[in-house]
Amino acid sequence: MKAHSALVPVVAAFVIFVAAWKAIVVVGGYPPFILPPPESVLSRFVGAWTSGLIWPHFAATMVEVAIGFALGAGLAVGCGYVLARSGLAERLLSPYIVAAQATPILALAPILALWFGPGLGSKVVICALIVFFPVAVATMVGIRAVDVCLLELARSLRASRRQVLTTLEVPAALPAILGGLRVGVTLAVVGAIVGEWAGAERGLGVLINLARGSLFDIPLLFATLATIALLGVGLYLVVVLVERRLIGAR
Repeated sequence: MKAHSALVPVVAAFVIFVAAWKAIVVVGGYPPFILPPPESVLSRFVGAWTSGLIWPHFAATMVEVAIGFALGAGLAVGCGYVLARSGLAERLLSPYIVAAQATPILALAPILALWFGPGLGSKVVICALIVFFPVAVATMVGIRAVDVCLLELARSLRASRRQVLTTLEVPAALPAILGGLRVGVTLAVVGAIVGEWAGAERGLGVLINLARGSLFDIPLLFATLATIALLGVGLYLVVVLVERRLIGAR
């Protein structure tokens, strides 16, 4: 019953969105190649999936996102911990990390594609880079927020560095780290699409270019955008589910 009541506003908001979309098309008199009606996009979405058109591109993007997110998040958690516990490391590394984050990934993508090639490697690097900053900052903030009194208690009990890390610091910082992972997993999808625009044979980013270019299939373009949005939402919900299980288990 509780899940049903939580689902009602989501469904209602979606119905309102689709109705507004349809009204804009009708009132504005937009042709399908400018703004296709929602029923055309739905029909093209179903047709593209059932015909197998979208699946290989979706699978390619999913592999890039999964590997890039795992690599970027893993490195970010380790780096965030070092930044939180070492003032010297923070002073040395922070300017470079912030500078890398401030540089648009769209500008870096062609360079990374040149260095790592147009295959999987460049996409993974782009995803990892775009995921790194929010997860590293979230980890650093979470580790620094650990109660100093608890740390002193652990030292007084002669807990080892590993015991302090695994039984105190990581569990205490877990909500912040998982919050960073929520942001990071959606940015990983953005990174994969940007990487595919810089050069790829398959991927949802490639399909977007095909739909708006040689195919000039605007309903397919919207269907691909819907697929990307659903992928991002799905991955976000996976992280939320993991968060609830881990935090609930504490």
